[in-house]
Amino acid sequence: MELDARKNTILDAIIQTYLKTGEPVGSRTISKYTDLNLSSATIRNEMSDLEEMGYIMQPHTSAGRIPTDKAYRLYVDHLVSEKTEQVTAMNSLMIAKTSRMEEILKQVVRMLAANTNYTVMLSAPSYKRNKVKFIQLSRLSPRQLLNVVVVDGNIVKNHLIDLEDEISEEQVLKLNLLLNTRFTGLSLGDINLGLISNVKEEAGIHSEIVNEVLDTIAEVIRAETDENMQIYTSGANNIFKYPELSDSEKASRLISTLEEKDVLADFVKTTEDESDSTGIQVYIGDESPVDSMKDCSVVTATYELGDGLKGTVGIIGPKRMDYEHVLHSLKTVKATLNDVFGNTSPGRNSDEESEDS
Repeated sequence: MELDARKNTILDAIIQTYLKTGEPVGSRTISKYTDLNLSSATIRNEMSDLEEMGYIMQPHTSAGRIPTDKAYRLYVDHLVSEKTEQVTAMNSLMIAKTSRMEEILKQVVRMLAANTNYTVMLSAPSYKRNKVKFIQLSRLSPRQLLNVVVVDGNIVKNHLIDLEDEISEEQVLKLNLLLNTRFTGLSLGDINLGLISNVKEEAGIHSEIVNEVLDTIAEVIRAETDENMQIYTSGANNIFKYPELSDSEKASRLISTLEEKDVLADFVKTTEDESDSTGIQVYIGDESPVDSMKDCSVVTATYELGDGLKGTVGIIGPKRMDYEHVLHSLKTVKATLNDVFGNTSPGRNSDEESEDS
């Protein structure tokens, strides 16, 4: 027996309702949350078929139904397929906007380097609020679980968890309920130590599984952010205008750093974490987290375009830089970028480009 449209709709309603409430779902509840206009009796018949097919189960007599691992797998696979189609369609509409943004960002770094006579780096805005959409633990054996995490952007991460002690299907079911109830809809920044402590306490002897799931969530969100981060640079030759930086070895190391996008991406993440309420961060000499910049001053500003979009612009120069002029220039750039892109959600492009004057 295959799932027809009606069964798919009913199964989806059961999964969605169960994820929200954590309670077994009955036919009367389903009749309220779908537009099928079916009687409770008809829905009960369909649910009986779904139970026979292994998609739902009755935890105890006289209770509603809850999804099985088979149902969760179907749900995740459908979600992935559906979101892929949506992303493909959206990308085709965003090509023009993306191209426009790239050109403007290149102009911004060139203008800022010329205006300040320093070196400039700028990260294109990217989403910083990827949220957890779904977590599924599946029991492969009494001492091994498959952990599947789905986050915004249609990103799926699978991870095997090896256990010291055996775990039952019932315990896995309870963990799935706990994890989805507490973490679904949250971004990485929303998952604080207090929440983690409470969830681990509720998980009891299986608290280490919570750690494994959290590690997977952090890994997939951070990897997506890193993969899509674009860095533009300009004004590297301005380094040679300042005797204290023009030493061949120092200058060579700094210029090499400007070409290493991974290093710059790590630096951008650091500045975003450490910036104050104004989004401005100043690193003087040894305060810089990048070794090749410890003879410099680096002033960065985090700009936000709404809807979770953030980027960073940084100015690198000698310790005797004109801080007043630099701060004024960064604030102007932040305001300009907000005016131009404040209501724009750019498409993603994985090509990394660099401009140098």
